[in-house]
Amino acid sequence: VKALMMSEPDTWHALMTVLSELVGNSLLAQAAAGADALQLFDSWAGILSPADYAELVPPHTKRALEIASAAGVPLIQFGTDTAGILDLMSTAGVDVVGVDWRIDLLRAWELIGPDYAVQGNLDPAALLAPPEQMLARAKSILDSVAGRPGHIFNLGHGVPPNATEDSVARLVDFVHE
Repeated sequence: VKALMMSEPDTWHALMTVLSELVGNSLLAQAAAGADALQLFDSWAGILSPADYAELVPPHTKRALEIASAAGVPLIQFGTDTAGILDLMSTAGVDVVGVDWRIDLLRAWELIGPDYAVQGNLDPAALLAPPEQMLARAKSILDSVAGRPGHIFNLGHGVPPNATEDSVARLVDFVHE
């Protein structure tokens, strides 16, 4: 896909125009089905340099989110390895920017800006650690934000397939406490 972006930018933009409409309408349908918030996942955004991201992605992300915004629910944008583009992601028309574990959460918030909520950023591999280590990592994140409004505790990506239900339940219970 990156080769297409670089070698055929017109084709890239034509494809993304179609996909942004589809994604936006898919998000809108999720809200119509009862979703209280919508999240646009761009797990590969971090493979781009800030300059390439700025040129090739935001118009399409903004279009998808513009369509989804008609639902009137909070909008979240998430990508992995995005420390270099968090400031750009926050301009897409979202309420919340998801952050992975590769950047300190407070540093990420500085880049994103104070007007946005931040979601993240426990390393999903923490679910595979002994419970006391997993909970210590979660506590470190919670302590760093110190109850700051706008933080949504979450993993910095998906649940590893080999994580146990017990680990996930312990983490959820700990955060809710």
